[in-house]
Amino acid sequence: MYRQSIQFPVKDAALREDVHALGGLIGETLRDQGGEEFFELVEGDRLAAILRREGDLEGAADLQERTQGRSPSAATDLTRAFSIWFMAVNTAEKAHRVRRRREYLSDSNTSQPGGIADCIGRLQRSGLSLEQAQQLIGNMSIEPVFTAHPTESTRRTILRKQQHIAHELLDRTNPTSTRAELDLLWARVRLEITSIWQTEEHPREGLTVVDEREHVLFYLIDILYRVVPLFYEEIEAALANAYSVPVETLDMPNILRFGSWVGGDMDGNADVHGKTIRETLQRHQQLIVSTYFSECEQLAESLSQSANRVGVSAALAARIDSYTAVLPGAKALAPARHDRMPYRVFFGQVSERLKASYEGRPNAYQNPDELLSDIGLAAKSLLENRGRHAGYFMVRRLMRRVRTFGFHLATLDLRQNSDVHARVIADLLSVVGVEPAYLDLDEEARVALLRRELASARLLASPFAGYTEETQSELAIVHAAARAHEQYGVACITTYVISKCESVSDLLEVTVLLKEAGLYRPADPGAVAIMVVPLFETIGDLQKAPHVMRSWLSLPEVRLATGRRGYQEVMVGYSDSNKDGGYLTSVWSLNQATRALAQVFEETRTAMQIFHGRGGAVGRGGGSSFAAIRAQPPRTVQGRIRITEQGEVIAAKYGTRDSAAANLEAITSATLLASLEPAATSTEEVARFARAMDVISKDAFRAYRELVYETEGFKTFFRQMTPLAEIAELKIGSRPASRTTSDRIEDLRAIPWVFSWAQARVMLPGWYGAGQALQSFPDQGLLREMASAWPFFRATLDNMEMVLAKSDMVIARRYATLVEDGFLAERLFSRIHSAWRATHDCLLAITGQARILANNPTLDASIRLRLPYVEPLNLLQVELLKRHRAGENDVRVREGIQLSINAVATALRNSG
Repeated sequence: MYRQSIQFPVKDAALREDVHALGGLIGETLRDQGGEEFFELVEGDRLAAILRREGDLEGAADLQERTQGRSPSAATDLTRAFSIWFMAVNTAEKAHRVRRRREYLSDSNTSQPGGIADCIGRLQRSGLSLEQAQQLIGNMSIEPVFTAHPTESTRRTILRKQQHIAHELLDRTNPTSTRAELDLLWARVRLEITSIWQTEEHPREGLTVVDEREHVLFYLIDILYRVVPLFYEEIEAALANAYSVPVETLDMPNILRFGSWVGGDMDGNADVHGKTIRETLQRHQQLIVSTYFSECEQLAESLSQSANRVGVSAALAARIDSYTAVLPGAKALAPARHDRMPYRVFFGQVSERLKASYEGRPNAYQNPDELLSDIGLAAKSLLENRGRHAGYFMVRRLMRRVRTFGFHLATLDLRQNSDVHARVIADLLSVVGVEPAYLDLDEEARVALLRRELASARLLASPFAGYTEETQSELAIVHAAARAHEQYGVACITTYVISKCESVSDLLEVTVLLKEAGLYRPADPGAVAIMVVPLFETIGDLQKAPHVMRSWLSLPEVRLATGRRGYQEVMVGYSDSNKDGGYLTSVWSLNQATRALAQVFEETRTAMQIFHGRGGAVGRGGGSSFAAIRAQPPRTVQGRIRITEQGEVIAAKYGTRDSAAANLEAITSATLLASLEPAATSTEEVARFARAMDVISKDAFRAYRELVYETEGFKTFFRQMTPLAEIAELKIGSRPASRTTSDRIEDLRAIPWVFSWAQARVMLPGWYGAGQALQSFPDQGLLREMASAWPFFRATLDNMEMVLAKSDMVIARRYATLVEDGFLAERLFSRIHSAWRATHDCLLAITGQARILANNPTLDASIRLRLPYVEPLNLLQVELLKRHRAGENDVRVREGIQLSINAVATALRNSG
């Protein structure tokens, strides 16, 4: 039986119990909210799907028949029923990962594999002294960068309800809980589930940049603000344990910071401009300052020490006296009964200055260093006056937060397409008469001209000139950035990412624009206020990246800037390289490009920081962050990493404080180990394996390009078989599905490309081309050796295996019936199905497994548990798509399609 074949490992027994109990609660909720008939309808679909999974042909036919002809309202309610079950299972898995982590943390004899304690234990065993380990960790830079949520639009209200459910599930295993307490716990879970059922999951109106920004801010403030001190405390505890030193003697420097693209990513989004940047940074500043204000108010309440009982430092006493004189509201903040409570008085004064900062009044803090100075005085006074266990811990946590978030909360990256920059520079040069035909110049002439402009003291832009609307917008953006530096400090914007970067002139064009706003000064070319970062996206761009960076780093003005900054960042794109050349060629091109870039940076004696533009789906670089970082080529990490976090994986990684802490810990551990440990594979082996990968990659690239870009009718087949057009109508992002009005696949954004194939259960971007290439490789024994000995190849196969497990060619064939030309549908689907089978069989042969995911029982159980519940959604979606495309003009049909798209994404998790 299918259900009996889903075997949870012993360590996941608590998860199995959670899922079973949640399933029962959801069933009761559906009965209560929809009635017995509705419950039976849902249950009938579920049982039919299970029979189909067990190979029961009658059950499969029954499932197909059941999903046809349903009213839009019934389809919508069924979709919501299955969706809420997926939400519950996802939450249970999140809670279980936290539970497992806590079990490791409470066991002093066992460290969680890949955790920070395990990592630091390796450092100690490798012979590093405490001082060397501290220096190694202290030189690190970890920066997750949050982008918009084009595949995840759940309301913040529901995200908070999911957090509550996760917390209740964690409390369920408390051995001291009474039966009455457990009953109350499940009553609270049922309350949350019922209220989620009664709440609209997704907004009816299209998301704006403001909506996307608030979504990211939810995670930054509700989750990460609380987690940051814990992150450092766990590193210090691990060091103390490994080196047998008192933990209070340790104080790790700041290595963690956060970035955001929401409000600064102009590429293809006309709704992002100078005004958006100003509003976003103001919102960042006001939100973090108000959060500090609340925490200082809490500290004032908690630190009730009396001056009659303990003393305070002379420096703190002097600061209190000075603030009493200069802060107008100080007396009101400190009533007479508080006069002998110095810490309460002082933090009330700090709160008053923060309030002035929020409102832009006199006596505001000019920068976060001033706030840190005040908090540091209180911390030092507490240590000097028997306060280590009477408030110092709380004050130290606030200091850690201020060091991390400053007054900017998260660094806002700017991003724009290189084609836009070229047109703007051409417009500027033409209007002032410097070069009317800039776009016709070759690369050498462009570089020479742009360098002359950088060296010149004059500005190109004139307030009286008639520039294009595009030029005016881009100038407003760099001026907004300059103004933001004055208002919020240089940390608020540090990076300008250039999409579709192909040449040195692409980088120089942005530098000239920065000069127009005073962010580059000819008199001091080393003091570039914002780093220009190339984004190499396509296979061709990745191949050219080493040459471009060698030429860029050879420019004297660039060498001055990188020397002063200490490093140069390079961003590599996983999404467009995959859409361009397929999965295997993409990951191999990224591996080769970063390896070659490391060589270039070593030759030019420049520190390199790779910015990994990863998405949630395997076709966009998804999968385990820990495994991905550990599989990076030697010398490409070096303690520094930036990595995008986007789509539905943000909720999975940062949905609770414990899961956020675990994810940050995994990224840090992987970065540390990748920077320190020698390569797991010898140089000779890597060279031999690389020669094999060159052959495999070329064959995979050829197979992929033949299908996607060279097969007549494929574009039509893809657009009709998948819900691409309907995804474009979803209220889940502020950017259009395509960069242009063209319907070419080349111009389609990578997210809808991957997301569409996931909805149709084909998952084509995560495997197509690989099977043909691996199957035709002459030395199958070498492939097995590579899978065993090479972390890169093993991670590549692991990700592909997960994709194959989530695909379903029988369901996919139902989507193929949406294609109007039946002959075209059959011809292309048969080709895809044959390639899927080749990939599936070849992967099993290489890994030595009897079936997919046999070696990963936890993931296997997680996926197989979901499959009977997602299949009715897929069939309902096909039915609704047919009716919608046939012209059925019922708003509920459209709503049902959109709900089903979101539900399938929730079920598959990393699909966008």
